[in-house]
Amino acid sequence: MKLNAGIVTQKLAESKAFYTDVLGFGVFFENDFYLLLNTPDGSMAISFLLPDHPSQQPLFQKPFTGQGMYLTIEVEDVDKLYQELKKKGVDIKIDIRDEPWGERHFAIQDPNGIGIDIVKYSPPAE
Repeated sequence: MKLNAGIVTQKLAESKAFYTDVLGFGVFFENDFYLLLNTPDGSMAISFLLPDHPSQQPLFQKPFTGQGMYLTIEVEDVDKLYQELKKKGVDIKIDIRDEPWGERHFAIQDPNGIGIDIVKYSPPAE
């Protein structure tokens, strides 16, 4: 079983630029109403779909309203990525920090309002 999160949005171009330029995703498939992006290692995907597209059933036509969703991206070196994104001028929404449950993370936001938690998991300190 694989999971591909899909976001219905008018912001296909903005989403493509953000995920490819900021996070290094690759374009797997693209047409005038749909965009499928892969993580840099190709193991996961995220998709974007124009709202109200006549090829889609009503269930997949209403646009995302920009609240109530987040993504978690696990990385090997969270500090390195944090510094790279700061150098690119990416707006950091939650500064890098350690949590008592064993993660080091920071957060950014995509053009659709989706919070992205960028994480390195570690065993909690005893």
